[in-house]
Amino acid sequence: MLRDSRHQGKIDHSLVDLFRQRIYQICCGYEDANDCDALRSDPGFKTACERAPETGEDLASQPTMSRLENMVSRTDTYRLAESLLDTFISSYGGKHPFGIILDLDDTDDTTHGSQQLSLFNGFYNEHCYQPLHVYEGRSGKLITSILRPGRRMKGREIVAVLKRLVGRIRKSWPGTGILVRADSHFGCPEVYSWCESNGVHYVIGQAGNDRLKKLGEGVLSCARTHYGISGRKAKRYTEVRYRADSWDQERRVIVKAEAGPAGDNIRFVTTNLTTNRPAVIYEHMFCARGCCELFIKNHKTYLSSDRTSCHHFIANQFRLLLHSAAYVLLHSLTREGLKGTPWATAQFDTIQNRLLKIGARVREMVTRIKFHFPTSFPLKNVLLRLHHYYSLASP
Repeated sequence: MLRDSRHQGKIDHSLVDLFRQRIYQICCGYEDANDCDALRSDPGFKTACERAPETGEDLASQPTMSRLENMVSRTDTYRLAESLLDTFISSYGGKHPFGIILDLDDTDDTTHGSQQLSLFNGFYNEHCYQPLHVYEGRSGKLITSILRPGRRMKGREIVAVLKRLVGRIRKSWPGTGILVRADSHFGCPEVYSWCESNGVHYVIGQAGNDRLKKLGEGVLSCARTHYGISGRKAKRYTEVRYRADSWDQERRVIVKAEAGPAGDNIRFVTTNLTTNRPAVIYEHMFCARGCCELFIKNHKTYLSSDRTSCHHFIANQFRLLLHSAAYVLLHSLTREGLKGTPWATAQFDTIQNRLLKIGARVREMVTRIKFHFPTSFPLKNVLLRLHHYYSLASP
């Protein structure tokens, strides 16, 4: 998957060991390569990397980890991204889901210094990257993450990503329905046309304009009337046929009109779904994309995936993929290992602070390694449950 260009006779740490060490440290909240210097002799991390906790050789230091980040090529990062997609597909255990939702969203990644392809973004009013995140909308499983310059994606760039993702997914699941869901800045004529030509459904926010607002005047007037009678905020929905100047055909646009104490609020969503009432499409399908922001919060805030401080762009893309691998591990831990417990929906920082960062006494014996946890630890039953689950899952 990743080419090792190092002289094999002069290395102390294999690529597998380096990957494990870095990803496990990110999972526990140690996102900087500098942390490797202090954690390289940690008994827990050494055991996780299949080394004896006391007598085993120490793990890699910061300089070794930094060299790893800067040795990868563009081809290497592409292969790693493909591995993430393959991991997503294999997470269904060979089953073909009836349908999946591709939630697309980007976020700002503030840059400081002279990172390659860092651009000034007027919306965020700062120099930044603008990485693209793609999740499965219902499960929160990460599909891919792509580091990008600090500007919004153009239509042809979005289509290029969708072609690769949809093509790979359909190769494994030819009968699975695919719905693309995104905010209005992903609503480009190229995206609409490609989805319609390739049997992909979409529910994408639509930026308002004078023509659309005029088409929505009737339903907005109805909401105002209801608010005037009841004194409570009123929402009304309808659908219109609309064609922008840059579009090749008319499309279905859902209109949500809201009147209340804060004034009028009118929103639009473009879709190629021909069934479902407008209220269902807006409330239960489009608004559910807010969960994607929570997924990004776990990825960016609690795993610090915005720590892209390398000079070279490819090195920063590699860092983003390492943080994405950590996301996959923690997401699997919460949604599978902790399924049926209150911790199944916990944020990653809660998992880190309550379940991963625990003081213990380590004893290295001839045939086994023992970790002695405090008897008063309040979540010991949760740890026993995790141990039992992964003992059964391991081959």
